[in-house]
Amino acid sequence: MNYQETVDWMFRQLPMYQQVGSKAYKVDLSNIKKLSAHLQEPQHNFKTIHVAGTNGKGSVSHMLASVLQESGYKVGLYTSPHLKDFRERIKINGKEIGENSVVKFIADNKTFFEANQLSFFEMTVGMAFQYFSEEQVDIAVIEVGLGGRLDSTNIITPEISVITNIGLDHTAILGNSLEVIASEKGGIIKKEVPVVIGEYQEETCPVFDKIAKDLGAPLFLAEDYTGRLFQTDLKGAYQQKNVRTVSSALEVLRNLNWNLPEEKVELGLKNVVENTGLRGRWEVLRDNPKVICDTAHNKEGLHYAMAQLLQESYRQLFLVLGVVNDKDLDAVLPLFPKNAKYFFCRPNIPRGLEAGILKEKAEDCGLFGRAYDSVSDAYEAALGLASQGDVIYVGGSTFTVAEII
Repeated sequence: MNYQETVDWMFRQLPMYQQVGSKAYKVDLSNIKKLSAHLQEPQHNFKTIHVAGTNGKGSVSHMLASVLQESGYKVGLYTSPHLKDFRERIKINGKEIGENSVVKFIADNKTFFEANQLSFFEMTVGMAFQYFSEEQVDIAVIEVGLGGRLDSTNIITPEISVITNIGLDHTAILGNSLEVIASEKGGIIKKEVPVVIGEYQEETCPVFDKIAKDLGAPLFLAEDYTGRLFQTDLKGAYQQKNVRTVSSALEVLRNLNWNLPEEKVELGLKNVVENTGLRGRWEVLRDNPKVICDTAHNKEGLHYAMAQLLQESYRQLFLVLGVVNDKDLDAVLPLFPKNAKYFFCRPNIPRGLEAGILKEKAEDCGLFGRAYDSVSDAYEAALGLASQGDVIYVGGSTFTVAEII
């Protein structure tokens, strides 16, 4: 198989949360442990940082990787989902894993994958760990896929654990209260390994505090960080919370003898996009009309995104909106502005919610517009109507953003 055939096989053959949702979620770590044993435990051959949370974990992971890279380390970065190409998930110093490496890993282990019915995510985690081991990275920043306790990445013992915040997302899988979800995400806390909590929340901090005390893990709150906060090239007012979380984590790493000079921290935060290739976080795609895309997709993330959108200066506001079918529309639709023209669409994945259904639900919340057959049709329609001085916002789902980047 060539690269495209290999990736198509991965998407088609085995469950993938990105495509099919909760039925792809495994309820234990037995398969990933089997795979890591089969691969001779590659995750033990390099240092790691483990990052979980409802919102911000992708941005925090990329910021940490950028700072470590500027500080002279060879840095692996594992994130999900990807926007355009599968290889975005696995990078070293900002460079994506090669197509040949993907093809070889699948070819070498295909029989094992099929015999043990591994999921798409389990295969991908194994691929990342083996690649980072073979390439002898100094440290890898590992972003949790979903939850924490039962996530396939949770077979590492990191230098530090980072939990950005907790929100009511993926409740069908993780639980329907902040405390229960915090317990799941707190499952990445390891014995005697420092943990940084990005956002203090009254409901969740006691949960983290108990887990940390039981494991003898030093716990740090980002809100207690008193050092210097540098600017980042990642746009979006919400990134300031992520910068504080990263700064707190870097201070903990310094105390573990990682060499992270302040000037390198400043450079790393200023050059996240250039160093890591991160996209889709309050990204301005063009001007006149101004087009902004953002991957915020749950109540907490959209709260900040919509607040910032309303601070934009515009003559007319257009929103290209597409979501997945497990989204809590009753929670998120009231966050969107009513004084805007809507272009409803369906992301091109099996989980995409039909545009007509989204339109009907949105109308109940006073949001009016037309339904389109695809994201590209909706986007082109918005561009056709917008003129200089207008703003177009594209979002509602990572997959909606991916189709127009």
